[in-house]
Amino acid sequence: MMFSQTKLPWTLWAWAVLAGLAHGLSMALPWRELGMGAGTASGILQTFSMSTLAFLLLRCEQNTSQHRHGQRGVHWRQSAWLGGLFATAWLLATWGWLYVSLHRYGGLSAGLSVLAILSLAAALALYYAAACAVWAVLWRRLKTGRITKGFALVLGAMGFAALWTLAELMRAQWFTGFPWGAAGYAHVDSLWAAYAPWVGVYGMGSVAAGTAMGLAMLLALNFPGFGMAQTDSRRGPRTSWALGFCLVLLGLALPWALQSTSASWTESAGTMSVRLLQGNIAQDEKFVPSQGLREAIDWYGAQLLANEQSLVVTPETAIPVLPQQLPPAYWAGLRQKFSQKAAPAQLALIGMPMGGPGVGYSNSAVALGPAEANAYRYDKQHLVPFGEFVPPLFQWFVDMLHIPLGDFAQARPASDVLMWQGQRVALQICYEDLFGEELAKQFRQAATAPTVWVNMSNIAWFGDTHAVPQHLNIARMRALEFQRPVLRATNTGATAIIDAQGRVQQHIQPFTRGVLVGEFEGRSGLTPYARWVSKWGLSPLWLLCLAIVLVLTALTWRERPRAL
Repeated sequence: MMFSQTKLPWTLWAWAVLAGLAHGLSMALPWRELGMGAGTASGILQTFSMSTLAFLLLRCEQNTSQHRHGQRGVHWRQSAWLGGLFATAWLLATWGWLYVSLHRYGGLSAGLSVLAILSLAAALALYYAAACAVWAVLWRRLKTGRITKGFALVLGAMGFAALWTLAELMRAQWFTGFPWGAAGYAHVDSLWAAYAPWVGVYGMGSVAAGTAMGLAMLLALNFPGFGMAQTDSRRGPRTSWALGFCLVLLGLALPWALQSTSASWTESAGTMSVRLLQGNIAQDEKFVPSQGLREAIDWYGAQLLANEQSLVVTPETAIPVLPQQLPPAYWAGLRQKFSQKAAPAQLALIGMPMGGPGVGYSNSAVALGPAEANAYRYDKQHLVPFGEFVPPLFQWFVDMLHIPLGDFAQARPASDVLMWQGQRVALQICYEDLFGEELAKQFRQAATAPTVWVNMSNIAWFGDTHAVPQHLNIARMRALEFQRPVLRATNTGATAIIDAQGRVQQHIQPFTRGVLVGEFEGRSGLTPYARWVSKWGLSPLWLLCLAIVLVLTALTWRERPRAL
């Protein structure tokens, strides 16, 4: 990038990349070990990294504003590049583990795997590049217009938060959506977790973005060279105090107040014993008849038959063949075990493919239990592009991969919650828990809303990477948003019992074979987030952010600076 008179130092581009990498790592720090061997999220690192981006955007604007005769539009183009570099590095650091599934298990060459992941990250980064470009235009007009500096600073921070949130929502919902690693997930352990039951993960991300820009503006106000500290100096300290007060309110006082009122939203729906299975079947052997396939069938069958708890759950596709392909005695023995009505009654949720030629196949969970629960079946609704279905125009790419069960096509409506011993059980398979706005549809009526969530996953596709703790933090965020316990049964981890406050109560060490026996407390009642998102989805956030951007555009429409 060569811009006469307005070229940015190469160090700023390097800082954008480093800040983006830090932002991705904040979702689950790989070098910080918990008891379960999983990395914890870091809200502090997330805030610092996004504040760095905000500071770079301010620096970019100041650099170009000092050269009034430079090329027209340089400031917003450079801002777009800064935002795009930051987002690309962030997304690569967040889900670079896709390389394992594409190369090791998908058979794609190393070079093409890297190119595919880089292309996906760069394509999704365009949302954030556009957000930074639009903000740069609005901010210059705010800064050079007739609006007082204090009001302009507040509007600038609000505008950045709104535009960033719109980019997050686009990534989350457009083209099937892939919101893995949204900024709010870094705050599952921070004080800002108190916002979760009110505004959800995207609302938390909006608070984080606005705070980051506010912190960057405070820094710019108190250091020369940014224009903000040099112009209208009589108002600088007063503006600093006002902006600092707003940040303290958002970061400390308001979360404390919200946390103190959250306990009354839900109440106990009783307790239940549970058995969660983690087979640790090697992914590259899972579909080999004489190796992982036989191992999975034998081990899960033995553990199911040995169950004594009210509920037992296997991972996703734990038994990787259709029921009709199993030995008749095997399936009949399981059905007989769980159909017994003698106390204590037991229910098994078994992950396996269903369907057949002519009707298609589905990634499913089958219930085995007494008559009232024996007919229940859940089919995964939100399928993984390339892994479970072929997006239009991409059959050529899928043909290069070698992934078994890579084209689930059976379309069945979503199942209702499963009633079992006073609990209303709602199932999710794999990354369906990433789409909280879709899960929220089950909360439209408080009387029929789930009391517990069960997630059945197989993260073995991504090897021994930080995908495991990242997925755990996603599940913890859902628990916080809806105040519901989450039971996770996974092939390689993290198999865990999460309570309604997002805390891991029990777990199995990842990448080991084991059985987790414990107890959970179901919850009834609705959080504020569950109430509004179940009725309107994420449209209130869309409308609020769009309204902020439109208001800022209207306020600055006549405030065109002399040189853009």
